[in-house]
Amino acid sequence: MVSSNSYLVLSAAVFTIGAVGLMVRRNPLIMFMCVELMLNAVNLTFITFARGFDDISGQVAVLFVLVVAAAEVVVGLAIVVAIKRRWPLATADDLSELRG
Repeated sequence: MVSSNSYLVLSAAVFTIGAVGLMVRRNPLIMFMCVELMLNAVNLTFITFARGFDDISGQVAVLFVLVVAAAEVVVGLAIVVAIKRRWPLATADDLSELRG
């Protein structure tokens, strides 16, 4: 049986990969995927603690995080795709020009 520490180490590694990718990459789609990696790492941590403490509240928190992530995907991906269609080589630094 796999211990809880293994899941927490995996979660920390996935979160670190997402955070480094968010800071290093300037492509909005890659940044968006890195945020999703970080959310999934947090979900893994919630599930690990819910299983360790034999409590369902961690699983409820995961449900709410998944709902927020789904809403983020719908709105954020639509914005990123619309920007990419208009300016194919746009980076995250270029998005400051969108202010009215």
